Amino acid sequence: MPARKVMITCAVTGSIHTPTMSPHLPITASEIAEAAIGAAEAGAALVHLHARNPQDGRPDQSLEAFAPFLKVIKQKSDCVINITTGGAPTMTVEERLKPVAAFKPEVASLNMGTMNFGLFPMLQRYKDFKHDWEKPYLEGSKDRIFKNTFGDIEMILTTCAENGTRFEIECYDIGHLYTLAHFVERGLVKPPLFIQSVFGILGGIGGHPEDVMMMKRTADRLFGNDYSWSVLGAGRNQMGIAAMSVALGGNVRVGLEDSLWIGPGKLAKSNAEQVTKARALIEGLGYEIATPTEARAMLQLKGGDRVAF
Repeated sequence: MPARKVMITCAVTGSIHTPTMSPHLPITASEIAEAAIGAAEAGAALVHLHARNPQDGRPDQSLEAFAPFLKVIKQKSDCVINITTGGAPTMTVEERLKPVAAFKPEVASLNMGTMNFGLFPMLQRYKDFKHDWEKPYLEGSKDRIFKNTFGDIEMILTTCAENGTRFEIECYDIGHLYTLAHFVERGLVKPPLFIQSVFGILGGIGGHPEDVMMMKRTADRLFGNDYSWSVLGAGRNQMGIAAMSVALGGNVRVGLEDSLWIGPGKLAKSNAEQVTKARALIEGLGYEIATPTEARAMLQLKGGDRVAF
């Protein structure tokens, strides 16, 4: 019997970490492209992409910020390109949706709820910041919510309905799975589902093995065989939760969006370094990594030739 294939997603920059936190965080379009291509070469079948302002590294959801690296990645790699609709909690849903609506990627991320998203504990680690936006951005998360109401989610789904884009459905809590079930019941999301369970963000579910098990059991009960499960563990939870997922039949997401580290007190020098570690974990458990072609088949994607970039 052939070995099971495990999909690795790499989220290369995100909007959680700020430039002060790591010199290895990709900021410019060329750094983001290089990070994504390196991650794909290391074994990531999918790359999950945010953009940043090249001058100061703040999250940037403009089309001009995304266009340069999307084209380069597509030219140099066959990986599945996944564009965020999460952007940053400081943005409106209309701003966050623009790149996905314009570029029509194979996959887009979609957070299944409005939630507290606490980044302020990171302030304890840093005294001086490279850029003046970083400290208020982190402090502001005490009183800021990430907003995705039922209306917002519906707008994102209906805007993308004609584009053939499928979703990396991000579930930060058990209730998010039930919200997804609601949209599946209404026919606005169609199987096969790609559910990304997120553990360890302050405001969402924790990173305890019981949390992981409960998320998996609930998804199994609600969606049966109609979904592929993947996990991401924030910060120090990254590799432990990845190992649990693989052992339970799931897939993994790594990358500097989710964790800046490669081990205790040791910054990852690249996204590829984390992908390499995840790959070793998967192969060490007796499984094989999925190629981009295999991931496209597993998720029933439209293909890289049908995107608008």
